[in-house]
Amino acid sequence: MSTERLYWQDAYLREWSAQIVARDQQRVALDRSAFYPEGGGQPTDHGWVNGVVVVDVQADEQDLVWHTLAEPIDAETVECRLDWQRRFDHMQQHHGQHLLSAAFDQLFNWRTVGFHLSSEYVTIDLATSEASPAQLAEAETLANQVIWQNLPILARFVSAEELATLALRKAPSVTGAIRVVSAGDFDHSACGGTHPNATGAVGQIHIRRSEKRGESVRIEFVCGGRALQDLRWKNAALGRIAAGFSVAQPQAEQAVERLREQEQQVRKQFQQAEQQLLEFEAKALVEQAQRIGQLKVVAQVWQREAQTVRQLANLVAQAGGVALFGVASSKPQLIFAGQGLDCGAILRQVVAAFGGKGGGSAQQAQGGIAEANDLAAALELAKQQIA
Repeated sequence: MSTERLYWQDAYLREWSAQIVARDQQRVALDRSAFYPEGGGQPTDHGWVNGVVVVDVQADEQDLVWHTLAEPIDAETVECRLDWQRRFDHMQQHHGQHLLSAAFDQLFNWRTVGFHLSSEYVTIDLATSEASPAQLAEAETLANQVIWQNLPILARFVSAEELATLALRKAPSVTGAIRVVSAGDFDHSACGGTHPNATGAVGQIHIRRSEKRGESVRIEFVCGGRALQDLRWKNAALGRIAAGFSVAQPQAEQAVERLREQEQQVRKQFQQAEQQLLEFEAKALVEQAQRIGQLKVVAQVWQREAQTVRQLANLVAQAGGVALFGVASSKPQLIFAGQGLDCGAILRQVVAAFGGKGGGSAQQAQGGIAEANDLAAALELAKQQIA
């Protein structure tokens, strides 16, 4: 036994009666259903059966449609109601995909090789290695022109004779009866999904972005109500940005660019000032350093970023000293730098004594140990190796 799929005859049907023909815990199979089962890149419909929420719909190999409910029900005859907002959104997105795919196909001969409809956006993968912004805009414009023409959408099962007369965008992937969805003469596609009655119901198509993925290009877009929401929040965000700079919206991008340039200049000046301060600090440390033989040794544990400590160690070495530094952090580190000794050899001996690892050259070395509490002892051991 198979389930009669009511949405094939009327995608706008919202309420109907049905008989439960099979049960499996919280799943029920109905003799007739307008709930779309997940498939073909389109998510499942939601709704209610006898007031109980439908959380998933799937079809089995026998074409029986199973409805997973939030809780079990005992009835045999049930009243069903569709979550129409979700259904209409899916129809807008799905048919918008048909139109956009057809536009890319007709304009550039780019076939759609992948389709996914998520809760936030839609993606198609195009069989091309590159798509320019101008090409994206051209396809988007063509698809929207077809929407605004409000062409009739005809979804029906066709005979072999009629199928032979239709220029399908893609050969059917199923055998047996073929259902074709036509948008006027603009597009003919084999499809079992739900679609509106006219292209105007799609509202509009808005391409959000594209990215290269291997040998294909992925296009992310939204249609209808989602497009309106997307443009609404973007316009609001642009308005807030423009107001923050006290400029009109068309000048917001230039204002942001000026701010970015200023930020880069300030960052560069800050880095230069930070470098000068580290140089002064390194010289002061060397002047106050402990003498071990002929070497001026600065041994200290720091509560600073490892990168900054590494810079300071190199500057100490450049100023004629030897830096034996520890970095107290979640991953304790030792950083040695200087001339007149083998920093790498000394560091390897020290970290080995405290269960750590590390290495480096004679002039600079770095490694880690297990416990920050052992850093001071590790530096003492390093000084003993120098002596």
